[in-house]
Amino acid sequence: MNPFLWLILTVLDLYFYVILATVIMSWLVAFNVINGANPFVRQIGYALRRLTEPLLGPIRRMLPDLGAIDISPIILLLGLQVVKYFVAYYGSRLLM
Repeated sequence: MNPFLWLILTVLDLYFYVILATVIMSWLVAFNVINGANPFVRQIGYALRRLTEPLLGPIRRMLPDLGAIDISPIILLLGLQVVKYFVAYYGSRLLM
């Protein structure tokens, strides 16, 4: 596999896990498993939101209001998988 293609796919995989970490952290704070007022927890949450909000924000604005349910991470995760598939499929063909 081409190193450039490998790097792109690895970055997409890492972003996938960052989104999952953001979702899990929001659940843990919402269910009071971890204290959101803790400076360390707040700092991690801030960093995760800074990484994910540029893509989650526009998706949230396009979706209808579903109350307390936020499905934007699910849509972004599915979109990342589609992008990853296309990059792997077409990238390997273009870089040969």
